[in-house]
Amino acid sequence: MSDLTGIGFHRNDGGEASLADYLGQVVLVVNTASKCGLTPQYEGLQRAHEEYRDRGFTVVGFPANDFMGQEPGTDEEIAEFCSVNYAVTFPLMAKISVAGETRHPLYTALVQGRPRIDGKPEGDTADDPEVQWNFEKFLLDRGGRVVARFAPTVTPDDPALRKAIEAELERSTACP
Repeated sequence: MSDLTGIGFHRNDGGEASLADYLGQVVLVVNTASKCGLTPQYEGLQRAHEEYRDRGFTVVGFPANDFMGQEPGTDEEIAEFCSVNYAVTFPLMAKISVAGETRHPLYTALVQGRPRIDGKPEGDTADDPEVQWNFEKFLLDRGGRVVARFAPTVTPDDPALRKAIEAELERSTACP
């Protein structure tokens, strides 16, 4: 089990959770916001969740209010917004911080696990020590290790993201 899987957090309903709950699955961890120009990505995230879930895939959403106050709601309001507007059924966690001094330990570990955003222009080898914005995506393998990191503007139906998800789903080992 990797260090990521032991980090605890809360589900949107208040229950305890960790990424250990998803061992054996390919997981797309996404920090979300309800009042962002990228909020329509919820639709594509839900579509990917539905398309791949029978093959051992899930999206896990972490609402965060770190960027221009674009997630001001309570956990209950966020859940209702996602359900009513985007029919979200993938797991939503309680609101956390994903950037700055109050960054949740999970996001510290995710960024350390993949310090650079994938798909950057050739020659750009700089690390990205902070989450860039809402809807940044971290892809985890079945053992809970970060295998890819995608910029917020990479949509859930982007061919590079879909290719990475499918490659992880094809791997035969369920856990380390």
